[in-house]
Amino acid sequence: QVQLVESGGGLVQPGRSLRLSCAASGIIFSMHRMGWYRQGPGKQRELVAAFTSGADTMYSDSVKGRFTISKDNAKNTVFLQMNSLKPEDTAVYYCNARSRYLTDYWGKGTLVTVSS
Repeated sequence: QVQLVESGGGLVQPGRSLRLSCAASGIIFSMHRMGWYRQGPGKQRELVAAFTSGADTMYSDSVKGRFTISKDNAKNTVFLQMNSLKPEDTAVYYCNARSRYLTDYWGKGTLVTVSS
């Protein structure tokens, strides 16, 4: 059974930082593309950051230079370091694992609220 469990969300002031974690089980971690998506209020879910192949990464334009995705293969965990947070970053953040057959697995999400 595949499980992706996110943690690290919360309420933070603009300009501050948060680090999200996603612990994966039930998959061969290194054989899945790991990524983070988010869904803001009234918006569609969007890709925030992901590993494209190996250690290569991609970011949406809205977070480039502020967010960093990383992973620990030994611990089957992927991270999202979010710096210089803005109110528009407020969203539920979802961990995603995509197999080479394009099967998507999702966590339940963790809420990030950026507000003063």
